[in-house]
Amino acid sequence: MTELEEPIGFEESELEESKEEEKKQNTLTNILRWIYRNVRFLLIPGSRLKELSKRELEYEKTISKRKFIRRLKSVLTIVGISIIFLVLTFAVFGHWIAPYSFESQTMGLFPGPYSPPSPEHLLGTTNLGRDVLSRIIYGARASLIIAFPAVGVSLIIGIFLGTVAGYFSGWIDMIVMRIMDVLLSFPGLILALVFVAIIGQRIEAFMFAFGILGVPSYSRLIRASVLQAKELPYVQAAKVVGANNRRVMFKHILPNVINPIIISVTFDIGAVILNLAGLAFLGYTDPRLIDWGKEIWISMNRLFDAPWAVFWPGLMILISVLGFMLLGDGLRDALDPRLRNI
Repeated sequence: MTELEEPIGFEESELEESKEEEKKQNTLTNILRWIYRNVRFLLIPGSRLKELSKRELEYEKTISKRKFIRRLKSVLTIVGISIIFLVLTFAVFGHWIAPYSFESQTMGLFPGPYSPPSPEHLLGTTNLGRDVLSRIIYGARASLIIAFPAVGVSLIIGIFLGTVAGYFSGWIDMIVMRIMDVLLSFPGLILALVFVAIIGQRIEAFMFAFGILGVPSYSRLIRASVLQAKELPYVQAAKVVGANNRRVMFKHILPNVINPIIISVTFDIGAVILNLAGLAFLGYTDPRLIDWGKEIWISMNRLFDAPWAVFWPGLMILISVLGFMLLGDGLRDALDPRLRNI
């Protein structure tokens, strides 16, 4: 047994010595490589480490995201987001939040018209005894289901027309912009009343009217940005490699000029809500909907003896528009490149 153990122990010791020598050689090789790469990086102009470049890129991405989120953490922006979240909650979950059903607030009659706030009606009642709290909750849905599609229509048509006009210029630009000028020359509410008179007082008419009215602002805004961006080197490079016009416009130019549009969307949603309330206050509204402006119109003659019927719908219009405006200000501060170092 001793004769067999000695050769085995000798072989193991040789293996251990060879492994230690390999480790020393590998360590020396790694040290020399590290010195060579770093000396080259320090002394040779334009030489960069792949690892360092990768880490620098990841760090810059993280910092930019942190700066964007940090700018959105301002007090006013958080207030705006909270208001929008509240209005969206009313619009989506109104049937579960409102103390009375939607059908009862549109079809039913209740005793005690214009009764003051009470345990049964926390914010009082309207002219037919309907609950004010339930009606302002359901009014959020009417405002948003018109504002969001209307702004969406304006956004899609305006971006397409503005991008095409700014990219091709010439007679296409002239025709598109003259049509936009004609639309801008009409007063907004008057033109909306014309659309409503032609189509009828239905929800589709209000969507279409406000959608068309918003097209000129988006088309002019995106056209100005495209006129500047189409002369930049990356656009010329895309043309050189064979990209067609559609790809250049919507793949290369549009993603780089979309920031002002994102900011404008939030402002326009608030403007549509305000204009919709103005039309409803004039009596132009879909009778199937519960609208904040309509609530003010119904109770405007009872401002002194039943102020709750006017105050709460007016307050909802105010805070809803304010919420979208504050969010728009926050997005502008976060996306504006001139404010990144402030």
